[in-house]
Amino acid sequence: MRIVVLAGGIGGARFLRGLKRAAPDADITVIGNTGDDIHLFGLKVCPDLDTVMYTLGGGINEEQGWGRADETFHLKEELAAYGVGPEWFGLGDRDFATHIVRTQMLGAGYPLSAVTEALCDRWKPGVRLIPMSDDRVETHVAVTLPDSGSTPDSGERRAIHFQEYWVRLRASVPAEAIVPVGAEQAKPAPGVLEAIAAADVVLFPPSNPVVSIGTILAVPGIREAIAEAGVPVVGLSPIVGDAPVRGMADKVLAAVGVESSAAAVAEHYGSGLLDGWLVDTVDAGSAERVESAGIRCRAVPLMMTDLDATAQMAREALALAQEVRGA
Repeated sequence: MRIVVLAGGIGGARFLRGLKRAAPDADITVIGNTGDDIHLFGLKVCPDLDTVMYTLGGGINEEQGWGRADETFHLKEELAAYGVGPEWFGLGDRDFATHIVRTQMLGAGYPLSAVTEALCDRWKPGVRLIPMSDDRVETHVAVTLPDSGSTPDSGERRAIHFQEYWVRLRASVPAEAIVPVGAEQAKPAPGVLEAIAAADVVLFPPSNPVVSIGTILAVPGIREAIAEAGVPVVGLSPIVGDAPVRGMADKVLAAVGVESSAAAVAEHYGSGLLDGWLVDTVDAGSAERVESAGIRCRAVPLMMTDLDATAQMAREALALAQEVRGA
């Protein structure tokens, strides 16, 4: 079985670990979000690609879900001592090495897809990990900063990098618009469209539907390829009981006019793209609404409490895909 998964960071990476358990013989291609990418300290940082790579390769900090295990922060502390920021983005010493290698390879002329493949040679994640594009795409968020008078830009409407909104501000101010800068001019990375065309099933894990999966779909050609592939497309809701399972997805959903509910996210993707949708058992009452939108829906436990529970979620997704295929 050939499975294509569109993935963001923590939620996507943890789901993939369960999918590998549920389908150990499957050929899995992961199309990773690069809209969260940011340049820091002269280095190219790819948070979502690295989270998938570290998680599946056994090097992730399990407690926080991102960054390296057994990490130290001596370099960050020294940079701060020199007054070099930003201090709000915590890169550890081990993590820095990945970004140095990536930046050196990019500087030597290698595309991001080739660099990602080289980095995965070390981690051996057991999947083929491809960035959505080799072109630079960065998700920005339009916000109005509080008019506290404490900073020169307070009260000003600005577009800031998604990482600044998510990590520094902790989504504490309303997101007024989400803009994947550069997406319209970007091209899918080599292998992306080919993997979709050859897939037996496409899965949307419980990643952020706006700034993770939504950004991937914003790259011209990817949404169209999935819609035209003629294979089941099944997603798992990142919203349980009208609240995000993790993170602050409700903040960015509001920015695109979507309510924070499992049914609304399914409708946001649409029946032209999505064939099946899994909601948590607490949201079983929303299944009828999803079905009325032309998307087959089933209610199953969707909390990734451990590997066994996550593997069962993946089995349910594949079962729904098979059900859709046989309809």
